[in-house]
Amino acid sequence: MAYAPVVVLTDLDLYLFGEGNHRRLWEFLGAHALPDGGVRFAVWAPNARAVEVLGDWNSWADAMQLQPQGSSGIWAGVCPHATAGHRYKFGVTSQAGHYVLKADPMARQSECPPSNASVVAAAPAHEWGDGEWMASRSHQPGSPLRIYEVHLGSWRAGLRGYRELGDAIAEHVSAMGFTHVELLPVAEHPFGGSWGYQVSGYFAPTARYGSPDDLRAMIDALHRRGIGVIIDWVPAHFPKDDWSLARFDGTALYEHADPRQGEHPDWGTYVFNYGRTEVRNFLVANALYWLHEFHVDGLRVDAVASMLYLDYSRPAGGWVPNREGGRENLDALTFLRELNSVVALEAPTAMMIAEESTAWPKVTHPIEYGGLGFTHKWNMGWMNDTLGYMEHDSIHRRYHHRELSFGLLYAFSERFVLPLSHDEVVHGKGSLLGKMPGDDWQRFANLRALYGWMWAQPGAPLVFMGAEIASFTEWNESSGLPWHLLEHAPHHGVCELLARLNHVSTEWPALYERDHEPTGFQWLDADDSASSIYAFIRWGYAGGKAVVCVANFTPVPRPGYRVGVPWAGEWQLLLDTDSPAFGGSGFAGYKFDEASFTATGEVAWQGQANSIVIDLPPLSVVWLGSTRP
Repeated sequence: MAYAPVVVLTDLDLYLFGEGNHRRLWEFLGAHALPDGGVRFAVWAPNARAVEVLGDWNSWADAMQLQPQGSSGIWAGVCPHATAGHRYKFGVTSQAGHYVLKADPMARQSECPPSNASVVAAAPAHEWGDGEWMASRSHQPGSPLRIYEVHLGSWRAGLRGYRELGDAIAEHVSAMGFTHVELLPVAEHPFGGSWGYQVSGYFAPTARYGSPDDLRAMIDALHRRGIGVIIDWVPAHFPKDDWSLARFDGTALYEHADPRQGEHPDWGTYVFNYGRTEVRNFLVANALYWLHEFHVDGLRVDAVASMLYLDYSRPAGGWVPNREGGRENLDALTFLRELNSVVALEAPTAMMIAEESTAWPKVTHPIEYGGLGFTHKWNMGWMNDTLGYMEHDSIHRRYHHRELSFGLLYAFSERFVLPLSHDEVVHGKGSLLGKMPGDDWQRFANLRALYGWMWAQPGAPLVFMGAEIASFTEWNESSGLPWHLLEHAPHHGVCELLARLNHVSTEWPALYERDHEPTGFQWLDADDSASSIYAFIRWGYAGGKAVVCVANFTPVPRPGYRVGVPWAGEWQLLLDTDSPAFGGSGFAGYKFDEASFTATGEVAWQGQANSIVIDLPPLSVVWLGSTRP
């Protein structure tokens, strides 16, 4: 066995690491090709008896012993014959003498699964062309946010590389009018069936679709088309594979040793130990890595609820209370606030979106006021209530009228994203179209009405890829989406509707710029349970523009329906989900470019001084827009 020459990592690097504040950890640990040849390896394994590195340059046989770096717990050394592109692993010997080959936790490139060696990454060579996008992006209220969620491996059969996918997705999403794509996790993961949610390589883009530079090129292509990129990020848990993070140096290093704290019973994974300084540093630096090195516009933080509660999905006696005797994970709270504080400082225009499914208060409120500091939160309650309502046969909806309007009681307590995500179309839940009641005509009409309702609500809509296709079957990650369905009129109509929803709601700021202000929303009628009709106004800033939304969730048309409007004058038809252009019946016979209505003060209605009369189609949502005279 060869011994590496003594490598002294800089005192500043070691100090920042020990303090837990090394923001560029990927430049310090891991494998780094040196300008004069060779590769410097450095890995944190404080409880190991010995650490060596072996790989392609030594035929995986003549391992080189790394040297401890003071009391930091880091082992480091330079392999003179290693170079970029070489595969490698660390051989870690525990204090008990157990030897195991480990992938590098800080590897910036990896083998394509099912192989699992780390790869010495070359210096990034991609030349970014998104300077204008990066300088102008913002997560502040007042800009439209319309999100298209994507699983790269199954978006379109035959497209397998980041670059090819990037061009095709950019073309499609731009035509559809979405402002952002949200990618299911792109960090390396051993099992494709986890969809990326069981991560083994936090700093390595999955090699399934190409190199790190290929991913950079994909994101760049999207940015050049004016499309933001959000990625799902998983700091809640990691898999138990013996070659990865689990028991890395023979001890519970990244995870808790006590299974009541360190194991997730639902997912069969380990839970990060947020009370450990180095672990928090690892995760915070990883968030910055994706934001800085890949120009990602936001992180959707997965499974936040599982982080916040010590008893999450655990039976009585199967969890450990915090130091105050409560169920809140105080270490996770510290981590999340540190994470959002650091991101706000280093990448102030990036979004931090919490997938948080409980009523935890102030998720998107400033940390200084007791909040968690996220910029947005998924509204899981809205999703459950809305789908629950839509799944009822229309004849029974009158008995569930409040389910659809309940979300407006808390809609402005957080900055919400309204998700109809991949989770709603897997594991036997069926497709969105399959959830809708009635015959085929009613199913399509219900789905179109659902989308028309969703886009008119306060909050940013998010749909999973395939929402525009209206598939009869649920999503399968092992096959491409059934794009051929768009050759059929009902499916093509749904696609046309989603595109119009995005374009119209972007053209009319009343539908987005006051999403998080209660004064931007006003009920006209929330109580017509007998007819299952709802009506409300969305207000723009200064009250100069308004959109009136009327929803009829029964298959009974309502000719001559009177709706209140805030001022007299012309009101333009912006949307009718029953239009033949979307596969609807065309009951009202409206044409978007021609239809308008003149409001007068002759009949006050629904609390408004003016009103108009429209023919309200069955199972439909209608939007009317106007600028104050």
